[in-house]
Amino acid sequence: MGSTGERAWLSAGLALLSEQGAPSVTLERLCERMGMSKGAFYHHFGSMPRFRTRLLAHFEAEHTTAIIDAVEAPGGLPARERLTRLMAEAIKNTGPELEIAVRAWAKQDPEAAAVQTRVDATRVDYLRKLCEEAGHATPDMMAKLLYLVLIGGSHVMPPLSPADKHRVYDLLLPLLG
Repeated sequence: MGSTGERAWLSAGLALLSEQGAPSVTLERLCERMGMSKGAFYHHFGSMPRFRTRLLAHFEAEHTTAIIDAVEAPGGLPARERLTRLMAEAIKNTGPELEIAVRAWAKQDPEAAAVQTRVDATRVDYLRKLCEEAGHATPDMMAKLLYLVLIGGSHVMPPLSPADKHRVYDLLLPLLG
């Protein structure tokens, strides 16, 4: 997705979003974080609305598509093994702050809401597919349950640690049958 320079700006944007929320993702703060000029920013993105669109796409690519691709990369793995790999990838890849920040942004912004809706649907659909392949009697509900642990575990105070999420998944995965 884009050049190395663009990726650096997008990574800085996700860091700001994660640390301070969507209102903090401003041209001034991005330039300060990057140690770059506004001209450098405009060279890559042209405008803040375009940057925000790209930032949302970057979030989706890095925190959904890339995870699914990593799980599927070995090819031919049984569904249960892919589920285990998925849980491990999702837990290590997604800090609670970023997920919370994107969801908060989605409550305020229609474009962010559309991306969050698509991300949730993609994640749950992939989980449903794996649960179905694993032979679960109600793959839709099991997929939602597994996803609720990931998302809900980020929203409780304090958030569930990665180790606690692994323990919860260790309890849930045998329910696949």
